[in-house]
Amino acid sequence: MKIGVIMGGVSSEREISLKSGEQVIKHLNKDKYEKIIPITINSKQEVIEKIKGIDFAFIALHGKFGEDGTIQGALETMGIPYSGCKVLPSAICMNKGLTKSLVKTVDVDTAKWIIVKSVEEIDYKKIKELQYPVFIKPNKGGSSVATFFIRNENEVEEAVREGLKYDNEVMIEEYINGEEITSFVLNGEVFPTVMIKSQNGEFFDYKSKYEENGAKEEVVLLEEKPQEKINNISKKVWDILGCNSYARIDMIIRDEVPYLLEVNTLPGMTTQSLIPKSAKVRGLEFSDLLDKIIEYSLF
Repeated sequence: MKIGVIMGGVSSEREISLKSGEQVIKHLNKDKYEKIIPITINSKQEVIEKIKGIDFAFIALHGKFGEDGTIQGALETMGIPYSGCKVLPSAICMNKGLTKSLVKTVDVDTAKWIIVKSVEEIDYKKIKELQYPVFIKPNKGGSSVATFFIRNENEVEEAVREGLKYDNEVMIEEYINGEEITSFVLNGEVFPTVMIKSQNGEFFDYKSKYEENGAKEEVVLLEEKPQEKINNISKKVWDILGCNSYARIDMIIRDEVPYLLEVNTLPGMTTQSLIPKSAKVRGLEFSDLLDKIIEYSLF
């Protein structure tokens, strides 16, 4: 089987995608697959030509075009199987507001939020009801790019303007002070929980995610009851959003209540990424994990 590792792309997360792609190429089992082909995407127009001739696409793209169902649709049109979630769940999970609306229908808690499409739509009264501080970020984005921790009304407009450079919608979200965790789900099975604490900032931002020693991340063995609660929520989220193959479900726990933050259908695969750490506790080395992702994506 000829595997093309698709990386790069045209989103603000291009550099992280290149790092993910490098690590995937490095850890794929060279003895198991006929050929591993690096495919670096620099523009949307070149995709169809570059993916010709591969038997399977391992998508290491992040953000728009890669994580929102677009590249998945192109691959389906070409009849090429690919890693990760299908077109619809990819598109849904890229949209944070839509994701939150759907998980609320199955009684999953999530922080309150407002969506604005312009500076003129900012409703300071509604933001005050959320209570400061709040987070302001692109509604469709990842890697905490253009995510701002806003302490007062004076900081709101500038953060919204910056967020609108990356997306046509900006989310203003209630701040929940708690312990941030991530739940890795592989083919419907919930793996050990990873707890996250930023070493350099107040939240798990871009620097914390991708710089050495940017965050303290450890797989935690929770007591049976809280772990069961996290597992149940992860399964509910996985099912209602129609996920398949693998996904990373991010939550924050306050007063023993987990709140959904977001769902990543193509989470990072760099040396700093959380999924390989969780998989390793279950006995899956990086190479074995990639094999499993390919196997479950072919179902």
